Amino acid sequence: VQLQASGGGLVQAGTSLRLSCVASGRTFRNYGMGWFRQPPGKEREFVAAISWSGGSTYYADSVKGRFTISRDNAKNTVYLQMNSLKPEDTAVYYCAAKSGYNNYHMMTGYNYWGQGTQVTVSS
Repeated sequence: VQLQASGGGLVQAGTSLRLSCVASGRTFRNYGMGWFRQPPGKEREFVAAISWSGGSTYYADSVKGRFTISRDNAKNTVYLQMNSLKPEDTAVYYCAAKSGYNNYHMMTGYNYWGQGTQVTVSS
């Protein structure tokens, strides 16, 4: 699976941004999808994930209630809608694809990674 993330940018705190990740190469609907982020000088961390069907979603506590993950299997695309952005959301955001049906929050379970898109939130 090849993953291409886009939609990052420089925004002000309190505003919204939507990231997209388009998959190609294998059957998209066979994979759970996740978003991770790496803030400057920090480790990569889990943000959100969605099951292959879209029926189950998972969020880090830090984004719960502000971010929404969704997918459109017809378009081979997963989205991350980010609302009420904060400066601490500043990071490079990565999408990833995994087989299997558990441990969505763990990076080690993901087989394929996109290149990352920069999100910068100014105060």
